[in-house]
Amino acid sequence: MGDSNSRLVYSSDGGRVRPPAAPAPRTSARSRVPAGDGLPPDPGDGVVRLHRGKSARGGKPGTLVVGLRGSDSELDAILKRCKQRMGTGGTRQGRVLIIQGDHREQLRALLEAEGHRVKLAGG
Repeated sequence: MGDSNSRLVYSSDGGRVRPPAAPAPRTSARSRVPAGDGLPPDPGDGVVRLHRGKSARGGKPGTLVVGLRGSDSELDAILKRCKQRMGTGGTRQGRVLIIQGDHREQLRALLEAEGHRVKLAGG
């Protein structure tokens, strides 16, 4: 190896080299949040409560509608009317409706017009 004209192509002198650690798999924000986390409980007293919430939404405001009665298809129909009236998106997690943005006053008027008892709750 004393030859100055040779170029080293491969050598095992360094011993066993540990491979780099694999990066952690990427997950979405929704998959990191346990189901039901951050959603207010339904007290079951027949009053619809409108909460302002940011948890499980990446810091973006949302209006949570808790305490509605009816079947899943009836809740979906109410959610559809709310989204159309507010001109925004939304989803349903269990029996809680989540409307994008802070629309508590408009939702209060809409739900009271449909005959629900409504309270503004949480902030």
